[in-house]
Amino acid sequence: MKAKSIKGQSPEDIQAALHRSMNDGFTPTLAIVFMPKEDEVLTICDSFHKRGIAVFGASSFGQFIDQDFDTASIVVMLLDIPPEYFKIEFRETGNNSTKEISRLIGEAGKAIFKKPAFIVASGGIRTDGEKIIEGILESVGAETNVFGGLAASSLQVMDTFVFAHSKISHDGIVAVILDEERISLKGYATGGCDPVGIQHVITKSEGNIVYTIDDQPALDVVLRYAGKANEELKEQVHILNLASFFQIQLQRENGSPLMRTPMHADFEKRFVVFAGGLPEGSKVKFSMLPGFEVVDNVVTEFQEYAKNLGNVDAMIMFSCQGREIAFGPYMSDEIERLRKMWNAPMIGLFSFGEIGRGADGSYDFYNMTVSLALLKENAN
Repeated sequence: MKAKSIKGQSPEDIQAALHRSMNDGFTPTLAIVFMPKEDEVLTICDSFHKRGIAVFGASSFGQFIDQDFDTASIVVMLLDIPPEYFKIEFRETGNNSTKEISRLIGEAGKAIFKKPAFIVASGGIRTDGEKIIEGILESVGAETNVFGGLAASSLQVMDTFVFAHSKISHDGIVAVILDEERISLKGYATGGCDPVGIQHVITKSEGNIVYTIDDQPALDVVLRYAGKANEELKEQVHILNLASFFQIQLQRENGSPLMRTPMHADFEKRFVVFAGGLPEGSKVKFSMLPGFEVVDNVVTEFQEYAKNLGNVDAMIMFSCQGREIAFGPYMSDEIERLRKMWNAPMIGLFSFGEIGRGADGSYDFYNMTVSLALLKENAN
């Protein structure tokens, strides 16, 4: 399998870059696209469709090839995977839950491949990413490989979308389903913050909506830890501005802790929506963002993971947008150091939540994390 990453400021730039990439006989069949502007999606998709290239796409407000990231460009990973080795599945939410449409995506993969693997992206800032994993794994099996994340947007717009061909959805799911007997999908997810202070209990919640912490309104507790006054926060457009200052760490008896990012707040009802589930009765700690040494920690963990993995053909990174806000230019260092481990073409998205396999070997939905998916065509 051959891969090339291209970048441009407009659909015309991408069309020109696509043409140049094919001058040497390269014939891509799949394009993975991250881009910020919805009104350019159909033009982009049409360019690929005319050449018989399938599209998997997600909105972004921070995307990159190699270490060069910005908020305005369109980035594309081109892959020449034989069409019989993959399938694009696009599902609108409609009247179904996130878990239900994820289950249907899993069933679609199981119906066409003996061993399917999934790269997924979802629209909707209130989407509970845990339900995506639950739906796919319950329908296909716990050992199934699943990587991806939630589509992102600017903190002012907060309107995300996913797309495939001429289809766009603000709360649906798009997936690349791979025949893993032909295309290997591996990877690792790590990152996060050290907890501070005392342990708290989620006393009332529904999925990823938290109403009370320690029997107090969730927003009141959050504001105290964030060091923000109620009126001060109201002046900000969205609570996601706080994601660069703190997270909540979900403590688990079996498995490593999971980070949860605040996504939305209701100032009348005083609840907070997080990017992942926080069940009633669960124990949590607040976490302040660590210093820039977190980049070294992430790289060290990936170096350990890479010891048991050979070369790869392509790299797809889902990195939390909160990390980009908090660490700014230091993200270039992290991206480049990870790319150099395999020296393969890379594409990346700063996401609103990440899906991947952690140190304990299980698949989870993360915040403030780097999830890196690695693709390689298997030898015949």
